[in-house]
Amino acid sequence: MSADFGVESPLPTFDKQKYRRHLRGWFSYAFASEVFVIVSLTLFLPICLEQFARDNGYLLPDKTEPCTSPTVSPAAGSDEEARCVVKLGWLWIDSASFSLYIYSISVALQALTVISMGGIADHPPHRKRLLLAFAALGSVSAMLFLLVPSTSPVWPLVAPFAICANVGFGASIVALNAYIPTLAQGAQEVVAARANLVKLLRGPGSPPEPRESSDSHEVEAEADQPLLSRHSDEDLSPDARTIKAEHDRILSVTTSRISSQGIALGYAAGIVMLLLAFIPVRAMKGSTDSLRLAVGLSGVWWALFSLPAAAWLPGRSSVAPIAATFGEEGEVAALASSANEENWSMTREIGRAWKRLGQMLRWREIVRLRNTFIYLAAWFLLSDGFTTITSTALLFGKTTLHMPPSSLILIGALTPTAGILGSLIWPMIQRRAGWSNLRVLVVLVAMASAIPAYGCLGFLPVFQKGSVKFGGLTTPAEMYVLAVYFGSVYGAFQGYARAFYAEFIPPGEEARWYALFSITDKSSSFVGPLIVGLIADTTGNIRYAFFFLVFMIWAAVPIMMSVDVERGREDAQRYTSAAFSSRS
Repeated sequence: MSADFGVESPLPTFDKQKYRRHLRGWFSYAFASEVFVIVSLTLFLPICLEQFARDNGYLLPDKTEPCTSPTVSPAAGSDEEARCVVKLGWLWIDSASFSLYIYSISVALQALTVISMGGIADHPPHRKRLLLAFAALGSVSAMLFLLVPSTSPVWPLVAPFAICANVGFGASIVALNAYIPTLAQGAQEVVAARANLVKLLRGPGSPPEPRESSDSHEVEAEADQPLLSRHSDEDLSPDARTIKAEHDRILSVTTSRISSQGIALGYAAGIVMLLLAFIPVRAMKGSTDSLRLAVGLSGVWWALFSLPAAAWLPGRSSVAPIAATFGEEGEVAALASSANEENWSMTREIGRAWKRLGQMLRWREIVRLRNTFIYLAAWFLLSDGFTTITSTALLFGKTTLHMPPSSLILIGALTPTAGILGSLIWPMIQRRAGWSNLRVLVVLVAMASAIPAYGCLGFLPVFQKGSVKFGGLTTPAEMYVLAVYFGSVYGAFQGYARAFYAEFIPPGEEARWYALFSITDKSSSFVGPLIVGLIADTTGNIRYAFFFLVFMIWAAVPIMMSVDVERGREDAQRYTSAAFSSRS
C-alpha cells in the first residue's frame, strides 16, 4: 500500500523565500485587478454607461425632448414621462437597461472565453501568460474610455470597451484563482501536516521534520501532491485518519485565509482608488466626463500594479508534479510528455478545451464529482444574485432615489471598507465558533437575502403614502446603512466561496475547473441583469426586481446544504488518479 501513497518519495519540503515571492505575486494582482471591480464594474461603469445613454436619449412619451434638457426635472410628470430612452439601431432602450444589457453581453462572451482558455492555462507555462494577456486587454479597454466623450458621434464604442474590459478581468481571474490550491498546499503549516502523514505511512525511522528545499521548483512539485489519491479514509489506520483529518482542516483554513486576505487587499486598493476618483468627480459635479475619468484611472491602476505580478508569479504549472505522488513512472512520463509536447498548438488546445467541457458535463462525470457539481449549481444562483444586487442597487439609487454621483461614490467606498472588515472578522468568528466553511457560507447567504427583502417592503402602503418617512429603501440614507451591511457580508462571502470550491477541485486541473467556476460566477451573471433589465423595461419600476433577487438567493440554500464536503474531497482525488491512470 505504501507505493500508492508515494511514501518512497522524500518528505514534503518548504522553501520560505520562493513561497513568499509567489504569494506576493498573487496578492499583487489581486491588488491590481480588484480596483477595476470596485471602482468601475460595480460603481462607475454601470453609471457611466447609463449616463452615456442618457446624454444621447430622449424622454417618453414623445421621444423629442432630450433627457438632459434643463427644463425637465427628473421627478417631474408621470413615471412614463420621466423615463429616458435611447435609440440604438432600430430599438429604443431604457437608459438604465442599456448598462444591464451591455453587462449581460460581456459576461456571456466572458463565458465563451474562459471555456476556451481552461486547457491552455493548465499547460505549462501558459497560465501566467494568459493572466497577463487578459490583464492587458482589460486595462487598455478601460483606459480607452478616456478618449470617447458622450458628445462624440461614435459614443456607442463605449459598449465594446466595457465588454472587452469585463472579459479581460474575468479571464485573468480564472488564471489567478487557479493558483489558490497550489499556494494553500504549499503553505508551511500545510506542508508540515502533510509531512506528518507521509511519515506515519512510511513507518519508523523517517526524519522528524520536513526539510528545507533549495530546488526552485521542488516546493510547487510537492505542494499539489494528493496524498490519498486511491484510498478512502476507511483504508487508513485510526492514527492516519486522525492526522489526515487534521491535515484537511489546516488546508481548508489556510485556503480560506489566503482567499480572504486577497479579497481584503483588493478592497483596500479599491478604497484608495475611490478616494482618488472622488476628487475629479466632485470637482466636475458628477459629469459624464468625470465618470469616464474614473473608469480610465481604474484601468491605469490595473495595468501599473500588474507589473509586480508579472515578476513574482510562478511561470510553471504544477500539473506534472502531481503525478509523482502515485509512484508509477509510466504515469509521470506520460504526463510529462503531454506537458512538454513540442507540437503544442493554441488552436488545438481551444478545441480540446471545448471537448473537455463536454466530457466534464457528461452525466457520468457529474456522478463521479457529484458534490462539486452540486456546489456549482448553488454557486450559479448565488453569484448571479450577489452580482445583480450590486448593480441593481446602484441603478436604483441613481434612477429611483435620484442620488447624485458623489453619494454613489461614498456608497462605493463604504461597501469595500466594510468588506475588508468582513473578510478579516469572519475567519475569526469561524475559528471561535468552530464552524465549517459550508456553515459560514449558509449564514452569509441568509444575511445577504435580507437586503432585497427589505427593498420589497417599499411597496407597502405605509411607505408608499409617505406616512412613514424612513423604511423600505425609500430614502437615500437607507442606502448608506445597507452599503455597510452588504459589504461586511459580501467581502467574506467572496473569500469563502472560492476557498470552499478549492476543496473539490481535481488536483492538476485547477484552471479548467476554475474556468467552470467562472462560468457559474460572473460569466453566469448575464441571467440576473438581463431579467432585471426586462423587469425595468416592462414595469418602469426597478424595485420589482427585488422580488426576483430574493427568490434567486434562497433557491440556492437547500442546494448548497446538500454538499458532502468529505466525500467531495475524496471524489476529486480519485478523479485525478483515474485520469493519470488512463494516460499511462
